[in-house]
Amino acid sequence: MIFENITAKEVYLATLRKMSSEQKLKKACELSDFTKMLYITGLKKRFTNIGEDDLKKKLVERLQKCSNSNF
Repeated sequence: MIFENITAKEVYLATLRKMSSEQKLKKACELSDFTKMLYITGLKKRFTNIGEDDLKKKLVERLQKCSNSNF
């Protein structure tokens, strides 16, 4: 993560330290869902005339390109 200043990074790290493992996992899931929503919104803006089925295919196709094949 890139921070503009050291204070923001310190606050971020202090916040993470205060969170329980369960809270960190929940936050990670929330961020993952938010990222997926942003990605889908971007696809819809880029491909304005695409249907839902084709949009889902495009999403899967793009995600497979991004997938880390080392896992």
